[in-house]
Amino acid sequence: MTTQDEAPPQAQADEHAGLWLTSGELNSWLSVVRLMTRLPWAIDTQLQRDADLSMVEYMAMAMLSEAPEWTLRMSALAENTSTSLSRLSHMVKRLEGRGYVRRAADPADGRFTNAILMPAGMAKLESAAPAHVAYVRHLVVDNLSGERLRRLGQDAERILQRIDSPAR
Repeated sequence: MTTQDEAPPQAQADEHAGLWLTSGELNSWLSVVRLMTRLPWAIDTQLQRDADLSMVEYMAMAMLSEAPEWTLRMSALAENTSTSLSRLSHMVKRLEGRGYVRRAADPADGRFTNAILMPAGMAKLESAAPAHVAYVRHLVVDNLSGERLRRLGQDAERILQRIDSPAR
């Protein structure tokens, strides 16, 4: 017999069941964790080896290459690369030193700084892209059917929306 303050063991187990992942959920979660850790490392390693660029440097330059006049505000670039403004500033300074990017005051609002892709940066990006895209294809795109890749993208967006929602 149990006291009021002491629930039977099965009731305690049922009460805490939602706190733990099932075996299947845990296996899936651990696969996602390994993917989140190893995929960026693998891509960064390929880019460092083949292009002497980090993954974040490549991403920033690629985003600038898609922007009008190859220009984005530093704050927007930081957000788009999931990088702090401080870290982005250090990275852009390194890219400036290599002649790939320059910074300038935003002519529309001098309180902001723009990052601008330079022709040498575009040339570097264009030379790095074929090997990078081939590696991304090898690791991810060609490893999934079109439907599975589409669903993976949708699932990633759902998770990102949850991360980015104000009600964390």
